[in-house]
Amino acid sequence: MKFTITILLLVFLTFEANFAHSRPKTITHVKQNTVESLLEGLNSDNIGLKSSCAYMIGELQITKAVIPLMKMLRTSENEDLRISAALALYKIGTPLAINAVKQAITFDESERVSKHCASFYNDFSKNRITDEEISLVAAKTALK
Repeated sequence: MKFTITILLLVFLTFEANFAHSRPKTITHVKQNTVESLLEGLNSDNIGLKSSCAYMIGELQITKAVIPLMKMLRTSENEDLRISAALALYKIGTPLAINAVKQAITFDESERVSKHCASFYNDFSKNRITDEEISLVAAKTALK
């Protein structure tokens, strides 16, 4: 019995270690002036700056930026900016952010943007299921 639990635990830990890199990293603390600078950059006329700020917001998982990113995803005339916004929303991963990416699959006029959004949404759904399955295996292991 102990041997079986040990083997299952080792399999679980190996599985977790192999797939941990695919999940977004959790950032614990970002300075307020950094957040404000990144949010201000989203309002810039410079496309490169806007895209870079959206990227960093996603990497830092700044939930305060979900609404501005949703606006960028809906209203930007530049496809690359809409894709950057969708990627950032995917990385933030809140229900509101993911719903915006899901809606863009259907309603964005650009096939390219829709395909990227579908890819982000599918990856999110796949990773969410994987996390749930991992939790179930851990729970079953603990019960035995």
